[in-house]
Amino acid sequence: MIKLMFADDEELVRSGLRAMMSGASDIEIVGEASDGRSAVEVARRYHPDVALLDIKMRAPDDGIRALRAILALPDPPSVAMLTTFDIDEYVSLALRLGANGFLLKDIDPSALLRAIRDLAKGGAVLDPGVAARMVQSHRDEQRAAQPARKLLASLSEREREVVALIGQGLSNAEIGGRLHLSEATVKGYVSAVLSKIGAANRVQAALLAYRGGLLDQ
Repeated sequence: MIKLMFADDEELVRSGLRAMMSGASDIEIVGEASDGRSAVEVARRYHPDVALLDIKMRAPDDGIRALRAILALPDPPSVAMLTTFDIDEYVSLALRLGANGFLLKDIDPSALLRAIRDLAKGGAVLDPGVAARMVQSHRDEQRAAQPARKLLASLSEREREVVALIGQGLSNAEIGGRLHLSEATVKGYVSAVLSKIGAANRVQAALLAYRGGLLDQ
């Protein structure tokens, strides 16, 4: 029996997933969540084999942060990210952080069941519509690398450290612990960094860290 959990901030999506699983005798839904924090708690409590996470729940970085936290658990599940859009930068970031797959929410029910079974066996799944664009995305990222490195070079060493840790999905409190700074100080750094690099949110900062090579260090 495959133990499955899923997280999405829309009840309609969650009810749809429940309906899709109703005819699968080898899949048991052990928990569900409506935001990233709850998703981490569900994963910690029920030890699922497979987790499906909406990549953008209540905040742009909610699914990314939940992904990182779940994969840090002892014996983590195989995780596939769900989205309504094949957003290439989110694909790259999620896969870089350790996701085992990326699926569109309009996936055919039979294809979703196959994906869950593949994930439970340790496989990786990528929606065909997304896979075709990954090659082009890789080329785009290569072209974006030099501007990203130039932008990161304009930051102080401490600011680059903060961006790198944002890229790893750490919260302000976690960054503070890593750098021995107060959470308030980290919050100030994050605000300053987002302003300097022209990022609207932490996901965009994480993408800059990825493109600029900070996550390779």
